Amino acid sequence: MGLFRSVVFLLVLQLPQGSDTSLVQLNNNGYEGVIVAIDPAVPEDGKIIEQIKDMVTAASTYLFEATEKRFFFKNVSILIPENWKENSEYKRPKRESYEHADVLVAPPTLPGGDEPYTKQFTACGEKGEYIHLTPDFVLGKNESEYGPSGRLFVHEWAHLRWGVFDEYNEDEPYYSATSKKIEATRCPTGITGINRVYTCQGDSCVTRACRIDSKTKLYEKDCQFFPEKDQTEKASIMFMQGIDSVVEFCKENNHNREAPSLQNKMCNSRSTWEVISNSEDFKNTASMVEPPPPPVFSLLKISQRIVCLVLDKSGSMGGSNRLNRMNQAAKHFLMQTIENGSWVGMVHFDSTAYIKSKLIQITSSNERNKLLESLPTAASGGTSICRGIKSAFQVLTGIYPQIDGSEIVLLTDGEDNSAGSCVDEVKQSGAIIHFIALGPSADQAVIEMSTITGGKHKYASDEAANNGLIDAFAALVSGNADLSQQSLQLESKGLTLNNNLWMNGTVIIDSTVGKDTFFLVTWNGQSPTISLWDPNGTQMENFTVDTDSKIAYLSIPGTAKVGVWTYSLQAKQNSEILTITVNSRAANSSVPPITVNAKMNKDTNSFPSPMIVYAEILQGFVPILGANVTAFIESNSGKTEVLQLLDNGAGADSFKNDGVYSRYFTAYSENGRYSLKVRVHGGTNAATRSIRHPANRAAYIPGWVVDGKIEGNPPRPKIDEDTQTTLESFSRTASGGAFVVSNVSNLPLPDLYPPSQITDLEATRDGDNISLTWTAPGDDFDVGKAQQYIIRINGSLLDLRDNFDDALQVNTTDLLPKEANSEETFAFKPGNISEENATHIFIAIQSVDKSNLTSKVSNIAQVALFIPEADSSPDETQPNPSPGENLPNSGAAQCFVGSNPGRGHGTAHQTMLRQRPTCHN
Repeated sequence: MGLFRSVVFLLVLQLPQGSDTSLVQLNNNGYEGVIVAIDPAVPEDGKIIEQIKDMVTAASTYLFEATEKRFFFKNVSILIPENWKENSEYKRPKRESYEHADVLVAPPTLPGGDEPYTKQFTACGEKGEYIHLTPDFVLGKNESEYGPSGRLFVHEWAHLRWGVFDEYNEDEPYYSATSKKIEATRCPTGITGINRVYTCQGDSCVTRACRIDSKTKLYEKDCQFFPEKDQTEKASIMFMQGIDSVVEFCKENNHNREAPSLQNKMCNSRSTWEVISNSEDFKNTASMVEPPPPPVFSLLKISQRIVCLVLDKSGSMGGSNRLNRMNQAAKHFLMQTIENGSWVGMVHFDSTAYIKSKLIQITSSNERNKLLESLPTAASGGTSICRGIKSAFQVLTGIYPQIDGSEIVLLTDGEDNSAGSCVDEVKQSGAIIHFIALGPSADQAVIEMSTITGGKHKYASDEAANNGLIDAFAALVSGNADLSQQSLQLESKGLTLNNNLWMNGTVIIDSTVGKDTFFLVTWNGQSPTISLWDPNGTQMENFTVDTDSKIAYLSIPGTAKVGVWTYSLQAKQNSEILTITVNSRAANSSVPPITVNAKMNKDTNSFPSPMIVYAEILQGFVPILGANVTAFIESNSGKTEVLQLLDNGAGADSFKNDGVYSRYFTAYSENGRYSLKVRVHGGTNAATRSIRHPANRAAYIPGWVVDGKIEGNPPRPKIDEDTQTTLESFSRTASGGAFVVSNVSNLPLPDLYPPSQITDLEATRDGDNISLTWTAPGDDFDVGKAQQYIIRINGSLLDLRDNFDDALQVNTTDLLPKEANSEETFAFKPGNISEENATHIFIAIQSVDKSNLTSKVSNIAQVALFIPEADSSPDETQPNPSPGENLPNSGAAQCFVGSNPGRGHGTAHQTMLRQRPTCHN
């Protein structure tokens, strides 16, 4: 842990679970419900609150002008940690919590790394997850390197809200332009500056011109673009908002489509303004005449958690073993999940409601046991959800007259036609409704309650072996508790045992967890024989057996031993259903535990539209790579689909090696609710921590050119981005919540899904050849195998993008697609061509499946056909090209076949080859 301790600090929050948890709404051009949350690890400092106000106020004015008088910030909540001192200005939060935060003010991911960034892992035009700002940045200590904080906030807001990307690229800071010069990656090209290597030792700095790298034919690694301090260009905010003249986003008329920016790669070479103006925000608003008022700020201080369980005991709960399964899950929640210091009450309901326990503060096992005695023992009667909720309101006022921010955990299995009658009352209450739907008939109106109050929606089928009900309750950890206090699920597994009466397995306890480790076993018939051994082979005794509830549990005292724990369960009868659940807490409050956040890209969907599964694995803010991640998606009737999630930057996965594992989901079997569960395993020395910088960190301004001279900023802290510290073995499971699918057809359907778009096509010069690499798509998005590839080339990027079918086609007769997610390679040798003015070969691929469905055209790769000119400077050198390395300064590559039947070629492409080129794998 040594290296990791040096790069990770006290991080005590559960990270937000995604953009779908944001409470931001656009109302009359103003953004309402923006949440800026200060991490408890940030030392108390009133200046931070004032600086947040100043930053957002300045940002509101800048945003209004940048969006042509269209958007501004109307009201903003600042969440203040529970460990800061009380203040008469601080109010109790309502729906606002850390897990809904749009902006986190938290210590840096890595020491000295104060760059702001936005967590984005979805497609162009889709909302991001959250903005991460460090305390030092908020306090104005980095203004020279990043520009004024209000302007930078608008840059990050555009990532978060509209899903645009940066117009610089630190991995590809330069490119060969059609002007035959090396250009800095920027938008627009009218931003002036110089390219120099600038090195300092102490107070002494040396500047020299950049040399060209013999391999890349671009500037050397240490070369940087220094912008002129005085500019006239008004764009672009997504390149460098810190330039005084920059007040706009790049538009179609000044967008630099040549540059290898993330914006071009992710958004099909569209400008940021094109993406923004296509957003729902833009479509639903018109420009304002009058300037907007300044933002209104609310200061909200986190306080103790207050929860009321509202449990359905109606007659239908007597079927499918539902009542007992609910009690098993509720007992696990009360014994293990709910945090010490929380206040908990309980209500039962059928056609009426019964207050079974007023609020009790949990300080020891005594209070937990008292609550366990209040669980329902029999099922009867009708279903009145609203009466249950109104009784919970009475319970919740037991401490404060206002129930703002209090939580109701509502479990029901039945429909209630009157449930919609209390939606408005719920909305006005300030309470948060978490809805656990049990079985296929649970009420739809309650989904609306959980959505409008910012609560969670969970679903469990009647298939007890899937352990969905215990998973649903276990996921209801506090959105505001220290991460070191939260219960993390290490294992959740079940089996229906018929011929073989044994359920054997292992659970890994890694060094980041081990405190309050809790083993829970459930059964359906008779109590099984339970054996459990620690990593030393010592057998654990003293499981507590509750024969009435059909559970057995064991709490490991102190900190559980690190390593592999082995269990063996022997059933006493056939058709027995056994489950095992293992939870634990962080072993050390100063070392963040490994966490998993799982989610779907949307909560509701209509067939046949695909969905995307996401699982983010982190330790603190640091991504975990190389884990084995499996998603289990269970339908209304209990049928389960299994998907292997990948972090390969292909198919549904936007960024390679960012700790977010993704996959398309299309295997809909029926209408109704589905639930997501993710299992993660990291093998010894297989999973690693990545300290690579985030893909969307703010541009660091190395310095400014003033009167022809560089005025440098302090150098950015150096990080060896290839450093990855290996991890010990670990395991986690996570519930990703419920989603609802409609319009699923019962009829046999034709092939509906094309191969996924190739997004990682790369092209390099290799002597006389051009070599391509990409990740293979599938027959249906990223599953199966495509039938063929169509590779086309052009001397014009825009022609290839806009008229792909008319571009020259490369001969791919010998290129047989591999299984989805395999690495593909292909090389061809270009010949002479008669196009006089082309400076590059631009290449793109389309995949075709067996039903002749075609994918979207891939990202466009390029190869320069010249050695670019460097800035003229007396000490600048260029490498001599190797013999045979020169390519003609004209035309696109010439490895192609004749036009496809029915597809014409543009006039410029009618000239045929003088000699047939060779293509090879």
